[in-house]
Amino acid sequence: MTARAPGALDLGKLFAARLHAARVRPYLATALFALRPVESREVPTMGVDRYWRCYVSPAFVDRTPVAELAAVWVHEVAHLLRDHHGRGDRYAREHRLTGPAERLRMNIAADCEINDDVYGDGLERPEDAVTPERLELPEGQLMEEYLPQFRLGPRLERLAWLDCGSGADGLVRGWELGPDGAHGLSEQERDAIRFRVAQGIKGHPGSAPRGWRRWAEEVFHPPQPWRQLLGSALRTAISAAGAGEDYHYGRPARRSAGLPRVVLPSLRRRPPRVCVVVDTSGSVSDAELGSALLEVAAISRAVGGRRDLVSVLSCDAAAQTVRPLCATEGIELVGGGGTDLRTGFDRALRTRPDVVVVLTDGQTPWPARQPACRTVVGLFPRTGGSYDESDPAYRPDAPPDWARVVTIGSAAG
Repeated sequence: MTARAPGALDLGKLFAARLHAARVRPYLATALFALRPVESREVPTMGVDRYWRCYVSPAFVDRTPVAELAAVWVHEVAHLLRDHHGRGDRYAREHRLTGPAERLRMNIAADCEINDDVYGDGLERPEDAVTPERLELPEGQLMEEYLPQFRLGPRLERLAWLDCGSGADGLVRGWELGPDGAHGLSEQERDAIRFRVAQGIKGHPGSAPRGWRRWAEEVFHPPQPWRQLLGSALRTAISAAGAGEDYHYGRPARRSAGLPRVVLPSLRRRPPRVCVVVDTSGSVSDAELGSALLEVAAISRAVGGRRDLVSVLSCDAAAQTVRPLCATEGIELVGGGGTDLRTGFDRALRTRPDVVVVLTDGQTPWPARQPACRTVVGLFPRTGGSYDESDPAYRPDAPPDWARVVTIGSAAG
């Protein structure tokens, strides 16, 4: 066996730690062995880029026990599986955040999302691991939920060393190889890895923490014709003429040149916004409410995964508070009384959406006038006699002609 050069990366120790990680977290084995280690003396510990390269500091490997290295392997691959780089980029664009300091905040928030349930059962928590408890934050939240809850300051100076690479926050580092470097994975390969990991978690749900089960539920969701129809209806609505368009004075219209002393606004395209109204009346079952939450996740995917463009409103006879979408299991569906979705329409239209999506069993009066935005209705199916036991002949009014209707759970829609 060839002796290791002084200061070189101890691959034997590094790979032993990865093997230990795969043994104690078997559902992550596919992702762990897909990571390609790259020796780097610029990364403080270990870091990843979005192309599934893992940059490793030789000094960090030398001083870290194998059990802790195994935990770092799991931590880094979690950044990639949970798409923290893509989510970080989207959050930065939406909130106009720039600079390394804001990306450090995203790295800290992403670590909180991962570290609240990653340790134990064979994985030792590193002494300097960032957890919600240490930052006095609640557990079980997502990166986007943690970010508004803290700011950098003297209390967090000790975390200035933290750098998990662009795979954790989307900001490319100088020591990364980039899209054209060796051993990077294509987008299709990365998606295939996520699917296989989600498949493993779904096959043995009892062995995975709640956070991983939540992630797998969103990734591994079998396609069904009615969901494709709902997504198609939504995409048609948001791409229609006028959706996501507004006048803006930031760039004057070209016609202004022909009208001296008059500044005319120009028409600009912005990302379309969607408001989802969920029927929470007593006639909607718990199973249908669970299905509605899955549809909210599908709607988010239909707009390109931009959760920041989707808001959710529960409504029975009265509308509740409009909430931004962060995680489907974090949505509080309040109701249980009668049904009047007209109040839901009124409340949703105050947010000035481009599309309103209504998920309902149809037992509701509808607005007398067509809203100023596109409307998609997802109907929970009902069989004969299931509407009103005291009046078997009762049938609710059909959704109005100006709404695009998809029957949830049917093959034809």
